[in-house]
Amino acid sequence: MLLTMVLAAGCATLPPPAATPDAREPDEHVEKDPLLSEAGVAHVVVPEAFFTASTPDENIDSPASWRTPQGQRWLIGTAKATHRLVIYDGDTGKTLRTVSGPGTALGRMQRPNGISVIDDLVLVVERDNQRVQVFQLPDFKPLLVFGAADLRQPYGLWVRRQAGGYEVIVSDNYMSAQDEDVPPPLAELGQRFKRYALQREGKGWQARLTGAFGDTGEAGAIRIAESVFGDVAHDRLLLSEEDVATGTRLREYGMDGRYRGRDIGASLFKAQAEGMALFTCADGSGYWIATDQFKDRSLFHVFDRVTLAHRGAFAGKRTANTDGVWLDQSVDARFPQGVFYAVDDDQAVAAFDWRDIAKALSLEGCGAR
Repeated sequence: MLLTMVLAAGCATLPPPAATPDAREPDEHVEKDPLLSEAGVAHVVVPEAFFTASTPDENIDSPASWRTPQGQRWLIGTAKATHRLVIYDGDTGKTLRTVSGPGTALGRMQRPNGISVIDDLVLVVERDNQRVQVFQLPDFKPLLVFGAADLRQPYGLWVRRQAGGYEVIVSDNYMSAQDEDVPPPLAELGQRFKRYALQREGKGWQARLTGAFGDTGEAGAIRIAESVFGDVAHDRLLLSEEDVATGTRLREYGMDGRYRGRDIGASLFKAQAEGMALFTCADGSGYWIATDQFKDRSLFHVFDRVTLAHRGAFAGKRTANTDGVWLDQSVDARFPQGVFYAVDDDQAVAAFDWRDIAKALSLEGCGAR
C-alpha cells in the first residue's frame, strides 16, 4: 500500500494557492435533480445483496472487481475526494484497505474517476492529472501513467485485449473554451474519445496514442462524454450521451469509431445515461445494462445484447445517484451466477445478485434460448 506523506509548512510567505478545479461534473449543472418517484417509468424492484460501508467523504465514483489467485473477489472503488482506491471484499462488502493518495508522482492520483480491470491490471482515469494510470495486481504496483499530453478532461474508459497487449479507449470531456459549463461546438467534438495501445516493452510497459474519434454531426455527436463500453463480438461501442438539453441516451458506434446512426433508449432515459456493463454468453447472446441516474433511486435498463431491444428495467431498494457500474460474471458460493455492482449516492457500492436480476426480469441464462 502506498502511504501518504504529510509535509509541515514553514513560516515563509507562501504564494497564493492555485485555482481549485471545479469539483462538479459537467452533467451536474441541473436546475432540479430528476427523481424516479416522479418519472413514471415502469420497473421492478430488486433488493440489494449488500452495501459497502457508507463513506461520504470519499466520493466514490466507479467500481471494478478482480479475483485473487486464492479465489477471493476484490471490489475496487475510485474515491474522487480522497484521491485513492478503496478495496472491499466483493462477496461481503467489508472494507479491506486503501491504495494511493493525492499527488502527481507515479502511484499517486488526482480525482480518479473511471476504472477497469483486465487480467492482472487495474487502469484508472485521473481527471485532474489528465491521464490514465496502470497498476498491477495483487500488490497495486504502479506501472506507468499515460495520456497527459493528449487528454484534457478524461472520465471513463474501456479496455480490450489485442495482439501483444491492449487497446484502451478513454472519453475526453473537454468543454467550451469560453464556458466550462457548456459543451464545445459540434465541429470540435471529433476528439471526444482517444485510443491508446498499451503493450509490454522489455520489462516494463508503454502506451502510445493511436487515434481519436467522435462524430461531429447533430445526430451522432457526444456532447457530454463519460461512459464508454464495447462488445467486440458484435463490433459495437455504446457511448453514453449525458447532455440533457439534447436528450440523454446511448449512441451506437462501430469499433472503427464511426456513428452508426442508431440511438438506444432515447425515449427511456429520463435522468442521465451513465455507467454501462455487458453480460456475455459464449454463443454471442447476453444483455447490456445501462444506468439512468435518478437522484432518489437509480434505474437500470436492460437491453438484448444482439438486437438492443429493451428487456425491462430494475431499481434497488436504496441504490441512488449511480455513476459507475461493473458486472462480474465469475461465480462462487455467494454469487453462483455473478454479481452486478453499482455505486450508491457517491458514498458506497451496492451489490446485486445476478440471479435476482434475471428472475425479476425473466432473463434467459446462457444456452437457454
